[in-house]
Amino acid sequence: MSPAPPRALAFFDVDETLITLKSMFAFYDYFLAAVGHSEAEQDRLRDQAQALLTPGLPRKEGNRLFYRRFAGYATEEVAEHGQAWFEKRMAAGGLFHGDVLAALRRHRADGLNTVLVSGSFTACLDPIAEYAGADAVLCTRLEEREGVYTGGVLHSMIGDGKAEAARSLIAELGVPSADCHAYGDHTSDLDLLRLVGHPVVVGDQAEMRAEAAAHGWPVLEGVPAS
Repeated sequence: MSPAPPRALAFFDVDETLITLKSMFAFYDYFLAAVGHSEAEQDRLRDQAQALLTPGLPRKEGNRLFYRRFAGYATEEVAEHGQAWFEKRMAAGGLFHGDVLAALRRHRADGLNTVLVSGSFTACLDPIAEYAGADAVLCTRLEEREGVYTGGVLHSMIGDGKAEAARSLIAELGVPSADCHAYGDHTSDLDLLRLVGHPVVVGDQAEMRAEAAAHGWPVLEGVPAS
């Protein structure tokens, strides 16, 4: 009997693709209150974090500067806050794009490996992956020592980092890239989408819609689930 062929992969960007918001910033807002900052301090720190999105600052550098904010916090504590944040957001409704979540679960039912690919980190992503039923998570990895975040970033999953990580996993598993799927909402996801045989654009960003039209890629609207 010949061995079964390797299972194809379906890659999903997370922020504003699988879910309706930017997980890092939404979680950070929750985290600031949860660890006891005053409202004035929350406003100040939130504004500083939002400033990292300023045009002109490379996204990878902004990503690294953002994660310095968790220096000195125990990884287990941050993970517990991540789970609590997720449960609160789920109770409020509208966290997931229902059509994208359905696509992920359909791929998994069809026997594909489903993989989340994100510049966010495990505290935000682990609860999302567990709920969605994703098989694996490729994300920004933070440095820790003795169970405490140092503020350093070991690997940033921003821009071309997503495609590089996906390419490595495809090669490791011996899967033809032409058999794989990928979903993304932003031009920074284009390298990932171009890597696979079945790219899907999510949402209404004009440049992404133009790419989809030019190449005949399918589009999902990104409809919030109730």
